[in-house]
Amino acid sequence: MAKNKAPEITAYRPCVGVMLINKDGLVWIGRRFEKQNDDGVGKWWQMPQGGIDDGEDPAATALRELAEETSVTSAEVIAEAPGWFTYDLPENLIGKSWNGKYRGQKQKWFACRFLGEDSEINLKPPGHKQEFDLWKWATMDEVLELVVPFKREVYVEVIKALRHLGR
Repeated sequence: MAKNKAPEITAYRPCVGVMLINKDGLVWIGRRFEKQNDDGVGKWWQMPQGGIDDGEDPAATALRELAEETSVTSAEVIAEAPGWFTYDLPENLIGKSWNGKYRGQKQKWFACRFLGEDSEINLKPPGHKQEFDLWKWATMDEVLELVVPFKREVYVEVIKALRHLGR
């Protein structure tokens, strides 16, 4: 019987996360488009995030990923959480996501102030794969209730570092 090699994967994908905060101090959160997980379809909520390209500045990556996933360009970086945060994928996804190269992600998180209007948000951004099918503004505590469980520990730490910027 062949052994599953997934747990032997030790690399983490370099990535950024974006806490987009509106003028009311609420945080943007989106539901991942058609993702099945242990909690079922439609319960995979998260803030925008994405991989850092070789040589790319993490703050620039945050603004690029925000635009690619939500079409939001009316935003500015207002804070950076200290350090990097890591999470592991659930065992059944290790070796399958990201071409099997990574066991999880190593993330640098940024808070961004949303300077635009809600009408700017487009979940089907031209030229990019759709990431989300629903979105809403939420308190940071609501974000913690909605996030997929395997990312929750990172979100607790990110919110602890950036809570002073929101409501």
